[in-house]
Amino acid sequence: MKNEGNVVIFITTSTDEEAHKVAEALLENRKAACVNIVPKVSSLFWWHDKIESSKESLMIVKTRESVLEDIIGLIKEIHSYDVPEIIALPIVGGNRDYLTWVKNEVQ
Repeated sequence: MKNEGNVVIFITTSTDEEAHKVAEALLENRKAACVNIVPKVSSLFWWHDKIESSKESLMIVKTRESVLEDIIGLIKEIHSYDVPEIIALPIVGGNRDYLTWVKNEVQ
């Protein structure tokens, strides 16, 4: 099935606890249908002109493109990072039942 406005958002957090806090806020505000949390990912990145590394948690958020700006605003309010990673990717297709469920759960 072709997707109709659903997206996947990747968000990293400093801890598993922070990821759960962000996930609960997204779900309670009906901005996400589902959030997967992958603990202890190794991240390497440029920060203040040098390469840094960190252990982080990766969130995989299934939601609608129509609420992306709301999600970005919510995350910036509660996230501990100055510049949190919030990257949205379109879903190009998938299980019709699942994609319909995502569409119906996000308000």
